Amino acid sequence: MESIRQIFRIGHGPSSSHTMGPMRAATLFLKRISYDKVSRFEVTLYGSLAATGKGHLTDAAIIDTLQPMAPVEIIWEPKVFLPFHPNGMRFVAYGEDGMTVLDDWTVYSIGGGTLANEEFNEQHTQQVYELSTIADIFNWCDKTGHSYWEYVGMCEGPEIWEYLMEVWDVMQKAVKRGLNAEGVMPGNLGLRRKALNYYVRSAGMVGSLKSRGLIYSYALAVAEENACGGKIVTAPTCGSCGVLPAVLYHLKASHSVPDDRIVRALATAGLFGNVVRTNASVSGAEVGCQGEVGVACAMAAAAACQLFGGTASQIEYAAEMGLEHHLGLTCDPVCGLVQIPCIERNAFAAARAFDANSYATFTDGRHRVSFDHVVEVMKRTGHDLPSLYKETSEGGLAANFED
Repeated sequence: MESIRQIFRIGHGPSSSHTMGPMRAATLFLKRISYDKVSRFEVTLYGSLAATGKGHLTDAAIIDTLQPMAPVEIIWEPKVFLPFHPNGMRFVAYGEDGMTVLDDWTVYSIGGGTLANEEFNEQHTQQVYELSTIADIFNWCDKTGHSYWEYVGMCEGPEIWEYLMEVWDVMQKAVKRGLNAEGVMPGNLGLRRKALNYYVRSAGMVGSLKSRGLIYSYALAVAEENACGGKIVTAPTCGSCGVLPAVLYHLKASHSVPDDRIVRALATAGLFGNVVRTNASVSGAEVGCQGEVGVACAMAAAAACQLFGGTASQIEYAAEMGLEHHLGLTCDPVCGLVQIPCIERNAFAAARAFDANSYATFTDGRHRVSFDHVVEVMKRTGHDLPSLYKETSEGGLAANFED
């Protein structure tokens, strides 16, 4: 299993698979060719990448990268699904005569900004962890007396803490920017930012209502920043980037949890997300939103449970519930934008993560369905979902929405 750095990627929204991935692919393609001989580029987008690419700024990400070198033509093929993955893209560079092909490269954005094709897979490089299931990791923890976050530190090395501190810094800044921003978000939906309103209104509440309002506001703040192309951290994707920061920011602001402990919780969250990414998928185009918001909820539930003093088994239980109760969640972004229902889902999943933590801490941690089993079920469920419910904007809310 690779580094949790692949779960926590720092970049700009609105989508890890549709914006970050294509931009990285275009950058890699440039490294394959000689710039001075290129007269034009032709980029074909397939399947889910084409179906919702315009709303996710896929074309803009590619053009911004390639256009300084030569003109770019984008071809959209939303009905063509290549067998390797729904998010396929083909880059072709033409020579000075405009006809000679200098390079022809097909690659896939498989989730979280990661790229792969038949020849290479970024998920299968730099294997850092010997163990790749929570059951095996739990048994190691039980045998050695160590915790999940300590396992991360032992496998990744001490430099991971500096990286996670940077991740936490970017997350906090995204919350703060989002809480101070107002106005209409990009796209034709005309949606206004809501995070500030939720934050202000929560000040007039007390007890659990105030807490819930603050959690909502923090999740909305980051999700809205992502929708506007702001700097965020995938956790595990751009579309679900508001869940984990909301939970951690709330614990810091309302419970005075220090940064060092939060960074350790980030390590645990990343470990659980990494297990899903390794054994299933975090790509909405491959398994639906259960792989994005569902996994984000599981990660946040694990982090919260650790910070509230949960045992290893309670942490695993909290994460299991966070994912289990998102099974079957479809990815149906209205107009291909990461706004409806994505932004609200971040807020609800953040609150649900706290619920999963609370439920788990009332128990002794013993339960029948394991986290690993839910990951297996999520993968099968995702593959059984019709393609129109996996980031094509052809089913569910997207099909029935009237603007």
